[in-house]
Amino acid sequence: MKPQDVADYLQQHPEFFEQYADTLAEIFIPHPHGGRAISISERQILALREKCRQLEAKLREIIQFGEENDAIGEKMHRLTLALLGTRDVDAVLNATYLSLREDFAVPHVVLRVWRPDGRADLGEFAPVSGAVRDFTAGLNHPYCSAHAMVDTASLFGGAAPHLRSFAYVPLRDEAAFGLLALASEDPQRFYPEMGTLYLKRAGELIGSALLRHLNA
Repeated sequence: MKPQDVADYLQQHPEFFEQYADTLAEIFIPHPHGGRAISISERQILALREKCRQLEAKLREIIQFGEENDAIGEKMHRLTLALLGTRDVDAVLNATYLSLREDFAVPHVVLRVWRPDGRADLGEFAPVSGAVRDFTAGLNHPYCSAHAMVDTASLFGGAAPHLRSFAYVPLRDEAAFGLLALASEDPQRFYPEMGTLYLKRAGELIGSALLRHLNA
């Protein structure tokens, strides 16, 4: 008889445990964390305690994620209010940099916009390569990487050799018209598997604020 046959029988005949209660009380099995033998009932108690510990750990993890999301949501709310209160492109840029650097603690932020109604006096509207524009046009969602994509490293100036993680957020209306690039010396700040919902929302907010003033 195989062990699975025994397990199947016991599952199909639960009355066995009532009919042979005395026998079960005499059965001892190895302790999961030691060499001594314990009764089946004690083993069940240990299993339940372990399950409770696992559930408590999972609950703590869920609470932590919830608190982190609440904190990010509050920061997004402040960014939204700041952008709503802007009166021109300069104010949009200032609000964006202040929020990302101070509130979200992103050490390196680059914004580039290519539109015919752009501001030639601002570095954010300086020409970018066709490779950058093509790369951005192919992004439907933010993209995170351990390496600078195409020739975007040059956008970060002298800091580029020290950067170890990057996030690229396309700015769109009908088509891509700009790129928000974020970077950090921390390899774990932006990574391919991370969620990008808030990055996407930040791009939508910033892009919408820019368009509102550029189209005015």
